[in-house]
Formats: sequence, C-alpha cells, structure tokens
Amino acid sequence: MSRLYRTLQRHAHEKPALFWACAIGGIGPVVLAVSLPVSKALGFKPAPSVPTSYPLPSSPRKTLTGYDDPA
Repeated sequence: MSRLYRTLQRHAHEKPALFWACAIGGIGPVVLAVSLPVSKALGFKPAPSVPTSYPLPSSPRKTLTGYDDPA
C-alpha cells in the first residue's frame, strides 16, 4: 500500500495534468453509481415528462371577425 501511495504521489508531482485527469475520470463512475440511490433515498422525484403534443379542443372553432386587413 505504501508503494501505491508513493507512486501516486510521484505522478502527482511529475505529471499533475495526467494524474488529475485519471483521478477525476476514475471518480465519475463511482459518483454515478452512488448518487442515484442516494437521491432516491432522500426522496427525490423525477420531473414529469414534457408533453409532446398540445391537446386540441373538442368543440368547433369560432370564426374570427374584425381582424382582416383593409383591402
């Protein structure tokens, strides 16, 4: 375990961009696996889905008058 720590410490000092890219990339799947069950346990409810169509009225449409262009 000490050897792993020393190796990570050396890479953090010699190649910090690569080290942090790997660290953040490694944490991503863990956060994904942990955050969903935790949010459900805390009572998070997903938002209702957005409607894909607008309901049309069942009554006949009224004809508009008085908005015509003057000819």
